[in-house]
Formats: sequence, structure tokens, C-alpha cells
Amino acid sequence: MAQPIPVVICDDSQLARNQMGRALKHWNVDITFAEHGLKALEAIRLGKGHLLFLDLNMPIMDGYEVLERIRRDDLPCLTVVVSGDVQQTARKRVMALGALGFIAKPINAELLTGSLKDYGLIDELEPRDSPASTDMLLSIPDSLTDSVQEVANIAMGRTASQLADVLQRFIHLPVPRVDRITTQDLAIALKTASGEQPATTVCQGFCGLGIAGEALLIFQDSSITDLANLLHYQGELTETTERAVLMDIANVLTGAFLSNFSKLLDLSLSRGTPRILGLHSESPRFEHSPTANQQLLCIEIDYRIADSTTHCNLLMLFTEESLPALTERLELLK
Repeated sequence: MAQPIPVVICDDSQLARNQMGRALKHWNVDITFAEHGLKALEAIRLGKGHLLFLDLNMPIMDGYEVLERIRRDDLPCLTVVVSGDVQQTARKRVMALGALGFIAKPINAELLTGSLKDYGLIDELEPRDSPASTDMLLSIPDSLTDSVQEVANIAMGRTASQLADVLQRFIHLPVPRVDRITTQDLAIALKTASGEQPATTVCQGFCGLGIAGEALLIFQDSSITDLANLLHYQGELTETTERAVLMDIANVLTGAFLSNFSKLLDLSLSRGTPRILGLHSESPRFEHSPTANQQLLCIEIDYRIADSTTHCNLLMLFTEESLPALTERLELLK
């Protein structure tokens, strides 16, 4: 058998790295895992990355920077982007930077094989006699927060694509932050998300199959004015107009994120009616009120609009009672 093809899988999520590794386990490849772009570049320079599967949203060095560095330094590497950011602008940008192709998360063996055929790479890979060594690499269990982060990352990318279509602007996506917090920490998290400016929160409860929580979408006052302009609202920005703007964006961001998140976990979440919790800095009141010392799982995403200072924070709060059912669903993805 020929020498295995050196492959780098670059993603900050262990779950995503494991999924890609499983999708490749039947091919004659030698896999190196990288948690961020700098590690991927180090591996490529050591000859370990003839083929690179590259995520976009990562800490330290993101996928765009990796592509720029590969092109600048003329590194011998073929790159396929694998990302949850499915905005057309993102696809065009990575192709312009030299990517060979783009695969939308989540990945599986069938999707990967079809994509490799489309990119003319399938002939370079030979079937592996035994996938045992790759399976050994994949036996490390993922943490709950890492798994939630990867699912949130994919849902975030799909949601941003829908928002980009509405606003006709590129949406900058961060790495979602996932933490376990107490309800006593929640007030601090809300203040951090809203910053020093007056802010307005749109709240929407959700529940289903043992999972319940609240989605909080936080807007700074200056962002509401900018969003009204992007949505082409005419005339004076009255309280009625502000409420209409907030509900329009909430329907896209919160509604789409919950829909995408639940689809990825193959569950159905019923959603309450979005509520504006008072304009300009009124404290939220929750539908699923947690007790004072209860643990919450918090996903925080800061959506930022290109060529603008406009941004809004989405906090997804899952109650402590939701964690067993959420864990069970996430286990099915491994």
C-alpha cells in the first residue's frame, strides 16, 4: 500500500475534530489534529498537511488568517474549509483566499466522500486496511461544554446566514462562549453583555423533551437606531418603531437559532412569544425562573455586523434540570 496522505484537521472543537476523524477513518490517511490555526501551520511546515480541513471561527488564529498565511508563504497544502458559517460572503471569501472547497457542518462520511469527489481529491486517498489507529485517537470523551459549543457554532453560522440575507451585510461570527454559571452570576453576565450603555432585552422561553430555558437577546440603544436604518424603517424612530425593529431582529436571531439548534439535536422545542422586557435597561424576568443557587448552562454569542459598530448579544440559558436530556442528545453526535 502507498504511504498514507498526511492530513491536518484544524478545529477548536474536539467534537468536530472527532467527527471529521471518523469520517476519514476508512481512508489511508495520517491525521494530525490542531486546535487552532497556528498549530495547523506548524504541522503543514513539518510536512504533515498535504490536505487541510479547516474551520473558520477559532481562537488565536482563525481560518481566514490561516488561508492568508498559506497563500503568502506558498505552503504546499490543499485546503477544504469545513465550517458552520454558511454565509455566501464567507464562501466567496475563502475561495478567493485559495480554498479548494467548502463543506457545511455537521460532517459525515457520505457528505465528505461526495465533496472529495467533487474536488477531485478522491483518487489521492486509498481505502485503509484497518482504521484501528484512528479509532484510538477518537476514544477521548468530549466534555458537555465542548459538545454544546460545536452545536451552537453550527447553529450560529446558519442563523447568521439568515440575518445576512435580511440585512444584506456580512455578519462577523465569534467563537461561542459556553459556561456553567449560577443564577447569582447571571446578573454579572447580563451587565457584561449589555456594556455601559443603556440596553434593551428581548426574552423568549423555550421547552421540550426535558429541556427548558430562556433566550435573551440584548441590544445596546445605539444598535437599535442602526438596525432600523439597515431594515429601511422610514421617519422618526418612535417607541413603536423601536419595538418593531427589536421584534423583527428577534424573530430572525432567536427564532432561527432555536430552530437550527433543535434540528441539529433532533428534538422539538416549543417557543413562547418573544417579550420586550422594557425599553432601555429594565431587568429581565424569566418564564422558567431558576432558584437562587441553581446551575445554568449559558451559551453567549456576540453577533457583529460588517462595516458597522452594531452588535447584539444572544444568551441561551438552559436550566439545571435540562442538562441530563441535553447530554443524552449530545451523546448521539459522538
